Amino acid sequence: MFTRKTFRPATLVAVAVAAVLALSGCGASTPASSSSADNPYGLIEPGSIRVASLGDSKPYTFTDAQGKFTGFDVELFTDVARRAGVDNVVFTGQDFSGLLAAVANGQFDAGVAAIGITDKRKETVDFSDGYLAGYLTIITTKTSGINDPEGLSGKRLGVVQGTLQEAYAVKNFTSASLVRFPDNNTAVSAVNSGAVDAHFLDYEAAKSYQEQFGLVSAADIPSFDAPAGFAVAKGKTEFKEALNKGLAEAMEDGTWKKLYEKWFPGSPMPEQYLPKAEQTSSPAPSN
Repeated sequence: MFTRKTFRPATLVAVAVAAVLALSGCGASTPASSSSADNPYGLIEPGSIRVASLGDSKPYTFTDAQGKFTGFDVELFTDVARRAGVDNVVFTGQDFSGLLAAVANGQFDAGVAAIGITDKRKETVDFSDGYLAGYLTIITTKTSGINDPEGLSGKRLGVVQGTLQEAYAVKNFTSASLVRFPDNNTAVSAVNSGAVDAHFLDYEAAKSYQEQFGLVSAADIPSFDAPAGFAVAKGKTEFKEALNKGLAEAMEDGTWKKLYEKWFPGSPMPEQYLPKAEQTSSPAPSN
């Protein structure tokens, strides 16, 4: 006689759950280990680095006539990424004010735009070792009457929001009225139109605008206490260490020096980033 077994609902549920857990358990370990091996740096897309940058910060990061990103920082980071084993680097333009937040929340793997390393910014992201130091510049028209920082009193001074220049201006140019812009191009247009009296930006970028629009420098201010570094999200230790290793190699084999001479011809060269054999004194720490 055929005997039919009857399972209660609770038993059926238990059996089904056990089967699902068994199946998921069998398949879970392989993808996890594979993902770790294929993506040791925790990149958004294995084998590719997505970079948040600026399209108008010549000669650091900017887009050429064909819309391709180029500049000192772009070439240096691409070289460092290759040394870390990643050949595909994709640069995307962002407003500087939101660039670090975009890296911190995982929209990008790195931020590359001559970003000065400060304690405040370290609260949001981690940084590679420093790779660049320089000056800040006030540019203005030849007829503005501004010849030094004191001449900013009562004047409208442009700054790009979120930059070192903004922080410096807030602290040191207290008698000026600060006008915040999303990028240098917009700020320089405001200088040319008379909407602001001057713009405060990086020295190297200022040289380009001076040549292009006939503007002049009212002051060049040293900024060696906040060297530029590559920004990465917190917790990406292996990625940061790989970038640091690549940077050290690029400096020691002369790649950094060649790129500096290419993009900053005639500018003073920070000695701490040269090959050790070419350093004549003990270099200052990068960060």
